[in-house]
Amino acid sequence: MIRIEVSPADVAASRYAISPLGETTAALRLLAGHLPAGPLRPWAERMRPRYTALRRSWPGIDAMRVLYRRRLYNADFICPPPTGVGLTFADELAVVRATPLAQARAELARNLAGHHRPPEQIRRLLDSPDVVRHFADAVEAAWATLIEPDWPRLRAILERDLVYRAGRLATYGWAGALAGMDRRLSWSVEGDTGTIVAAGQAPERHRPNGQGLLFVPSIFGGLGIFVEPPWPYAITYRARSVADLLGPAPAGRTADGLDRLVGANRAALLRALAAPATTSQLTAQFGLSLGTIGGHLAVLRDAGLVRGVRTGRSVRYERTALGDALTAEPSPV
Repeated sequence: MIRIEVSPADVAASRYAISPLGETTAALRLLAGHLPAGPLRPWAERMRPRYTALRRSWPGIDAMRVLYRRRLYNADFICPPPTGVGLTFADELAVVRATPLAQARAELARNLAGHHRPPEQIRRLLDSPDVVRHFADAVEAAWATLIEPDWPRLRAILERDLVYRAGRLATYGWAGALAGMDRRLSWSVEGDTGTIVAAGQAPERHRPNGQGLLFVPSIFGGLGIFVEPPWPYAITYRARSVADLLGPAPAGRTADGLDRLVGANRAALLRALAAPATTSQLTAQFGLSLGTIGGHLAVLRDAGLVRGVRTGRSVRYERTALGDALTAEPSPV
């Protein structure tokens, strides 16, 4: 298991970021069958024809399929962790395109060590002097095809998660921030410091030495640990309540008692408020107008099911105890 020893200075230096590039590569892994689809299966089925077309047009897509190793080393240059907050896909892709060929070759060799030789057409791509460009072009095409059209909705989901986690870290420290993030992550207190323990990983011990960690929520990906230079210490993890936060229930879903009581759209909003959200975030998530979302929230608020809490210039809506009881889900602590 990996142990990351952190100090109080690391708490102050830790931050949260969203990675459009990371979402793109994680979506590719999910569509390749390397990650479990789980509640995202309807999305995967909807995107399957687009993914098939990408494979025909961009050979780098199949090269990534061959390279992926679960719980083993994967070449970092294809999807490095974000170097800061507020980065766009173009910002992150520029880092990929700037990868020196020698670095790419070294990482690919490490990635392939001990594994079967790839098919010849993939081998030729990996040996090409344009290998970095092949991967960057493939990821860019995947972003435009799979992720960018839905990015406002997806970003709203991720923003809500990072606000929740940042609040947990500031209020409850590491134990609170890690709670529920991933079952393989745990917190251990050791004297004046503490240790983030990641089970199921190679036995390693690391110290950020005041640099802090970067936490990156993901919709399509799962637990990922970055502890090697030149990248920042980073942990990626599945964002909270992805199944509920993807928007209204798909057509054909059987209405339950809550749907019949308050209506399908209001029931979906109430379920989505497992994590607090602003009106604009819910608008992006559900694809409804600001007025429609505001009207539904007003009805839920008047019924005592949600309340608005002002944070700076924005108002975040959250479920009340009655709202939690009707959705049969515990409120985040």
